[in-house]
Amino acid sequence: MSDTIENEKFVELNYKVIDKKTGDILVTIDYPLGYVHGVNDVMSEDVTKELYGKKVGDIIEVPIDTKRLYGERDESLVFTDRIENVPKEYREIGMTITMENEKGESRNFIVTRLDDKTLTVDGNNPLCGREVTFKLEVLSIRDATDEEIELGGPVGADPDLNEILDRAI
Repeated sequence: MSDTIENEKFVELNYKVIDKKTGDILVTIDYPLGYVHGVNDVMSEDVTKELYGKKVGDIIEVPIDTKRLYGERDESLVFTDRIENVPKEYREIGMTITMENEKGESRNFIVTRLDDKTLTVDGNNPLCGREVTFKLEVLSIRDATDEEIELGGPVGADPDLNEILDRAI
């Protein structure tokens, strides 16, 4: 049994997303992220390449190209409206609002600004347009079960891996 990360190993990580310019932590997780290495493509290839061969306790930092992941920042996805036009339940910074366009396509918008007169929402991914580094710590490594290999992650995972990483990675 190998104690290093390789294909078909179940790995648990903690991670943070750090803004390169400010050093601010933009995203962190409160529980370990589990996945099966080489099976689950939930993380970028740059990250999985850096993790290969690492051991429990190792910490890696990987710069992430947010333009490649999310595209260029699109200012046409930023809207400001008068506060009285926005239902009270959406008047909170950080609130996610799902909107549909005329084609029936959904997009999440995040409330980014709020004052007495206006509310602003942004449909860009929060990491879009930023230079970020992912800092990952390897917490555990073990052989994955057949079921974990089939799923690409922990059995009965909650929250869903893809939900976590759509928000963050």
